[in-house]
Amino acid sequence: MDNLVNIKEETIGEIVTRDYRKAQVFKDFGIDFCCGGKKTITEVCESKGIDAAELNNALEKVTDEVDTIGNDYQKWDIGFLTDYIINTHHQYVKDNTQFIIELANKVAKVHGNQHPELVRVAQIFTQVAMELISHLNKEEKMLFPFIKELSVVQHNGGSVPESAFGKVSNPIRMMESEHEEAGEALQTIREITGNFTLPADACNSYTILYKKLDEYENDLHKHVHLENNILFPKSILVEQGLQMSKS
Repeated sequence: MDNLVNIKEETIGEIVTRDYRKAQVFKDFGIDFCCGGKKTITEVCESKGIDAAELNNALEKVTDEVDTIGNDYQKWDIGFLTDYIINTHHQYVKDNTQFIIELANKVAKVHGNQHPELVRVAQIFTQVAMELISHLNKEEKMLFPFIKELSVVQHNGGSVPESAFGKVSNPIRMMESEHEEAGEALQTIREITGNFTLPADACNSYTILYKKLDEYENDLHKHVHLENNILFPKSILVEQGLQMSKS
């Protein structure tokens, strides 16, 4: 009888959590490592028609490189990580959203007749950006304060904080769903712009718009990765551990 052990394949999110440098490899292959982070390499390659051997080779090259910089977010306390996400990624969204909305509408107005995709870009971005601002507000007023309370109890002792939403996994499911919607909307923008390929008649505003949209999506990917793949799972484990120690 075969004695081989059936080893569970890592998900995309778990791979990126161990080594964030590999996020760029997944991006190069058109793989969503944040919102689609719960899929395995096998699953995503089958769904997208990607050569799994080619992808694994690219990932191995990153493994062989020396990582001289970078943060090990997995080791960070959930309270500290929550503050980092707010001060870095939430602030980025707040600082850049309105500028990009205005720029997208300006470029669509000037170039929309020749490049009708710009009208759709402005519409999609305006909608997703406004939804994202609302999303951040819910996290900062409801979910994140609870996570920070969990951190305080974990380190200082006390009772598990009560909340109107029950277990922390309940709002987390909603936040993950909204993350997926935002990721899909920005992916649509990337697709209809041909991966932000500028036409010959692109003006400075046109060029800046595409650079900012690319930057915005890249920041969202890291933002969502930190929440979906690190902060949220750790928060669920902390809550479970506190409840077990109480019983």
